[in-house]
Amino acid sequence: MSEPQLTPALIRAALTTVKYPGFSRDIVSFGLVKDIVVNEGGAVVVELIIESKNADVPRYIYENVMAVVKELPGVKQLDVNIEHHAPKSVKKASANDDPADWKSSVPGVKHVIAVASGKGGVGKSTVSANLAVALSRLGYKVGLLDLDIYGPSMALMFGTKERPGCSEKEQFLPVEAHGIKLLSMGLMIDEASPVAVRGPLATRYVQQFLRDVEWGGLDFLILDMPPGTGDIQLTIVQTVDLAGAVIVTTPQEVALIDARKAVGLFQRVETPILGLIENMSYFVCPSDGLVYNIFGEGGGEREAQKLGVPLLGRIPLDIKTRSCGDEGHPVALEDPGQSMVAAAFQGVASMLASQLGE
Repeated sequence: MSEPQLTPALIRAALTTVKYPGFSRDIVSFGLVKDIVVNEGGAVVVELIIESKNADVPRYIYENVMAVVKELPGVKQLDVNIEHHAPKSVKKASANDDPADWKSSVPGVKHVIAVASGKGGVGKSTVSANLAVALSRLGYKVGLLDLDIYGPSMALMFGTKERPGCSEKEQFLPVEAHGIKLLSMGLMIDEASPVAVRGPLATRYVQQFLRDVEWGGLDFLILDMPPGTGDIQLTIVQTVDLAGAVIVTTPQEVALIDARKAVGLFQRVETPILGLIENMSYFVCPSDGLVYNIFGEGGGEREAQKLGVPLLGRIPLDIKTRSCGDEGHPVALEDPGQSMVAAAFQGVASMLASQLGE
């Protein structure tokens, strides 16, 4: 059986196996292959054009194109030429743009902050709810978008069952609770009803929540991300112009391992890490005032130093934080002079506002 003839079409087909760094799509579908020339004697020239602010991107693509094309039968000589440009300041989706820059702002919102964790159970939603309240108490207009489609909890934490409205433009109108504009799947379904949908449909819900909501002018929109680094997280980091991400962890190593994965996801698409929050950091015994480091000590601080980002705060493990969440009254609403947890969240909110120039 004779070998297939070496043609530009054959080479282009082989290049569909080369993925753009951090994406599931290939360099051909992104339109990065400018030209392919096959000369006599098996001499091949591949011309690529790439716009990226990351110098590692063209290097990665060059190495993978070389590796793939050299394996094709009949290739005797290979030149891969890359025309590399820094991205332009105004970005719209086009074939030669860096896909990491194909992001748009959320209409009516000044700063979008993603609150994320690599694993569940570290109190990410509790942190999101109380951070939103703490920013609001500083005088900012704040919204909270619950993107945990499968396990929404914000309706309970804010003590509301009000259904979102619909504007004349057929956009969602968030409900308002404790001074926060709130949107959550938990406000649209019965409490006991599961959200039994596959990944693509869940991603579509997220896209609708991000695009079709009339926020009415916010200083901050807090995104309560689902745990992990799956479809929903990828949709957000690839399409939303985030001011940055806040990573929530607990002090023990098993949580820090997953926190690093969340950090890696944001770093891959060059989203700033605004800092780490160490939740359930310590427990103060109410009877004797002794401090117990139930989940270990100093893990968040060491990880923040390793990553070169601020440790925004250490939130104690506290019974009232849990009870306030269950009762629909976030603990950050308490007097910071009377509640060390409320004071801790006020400190985190102040640091974030300062970082973002507010």
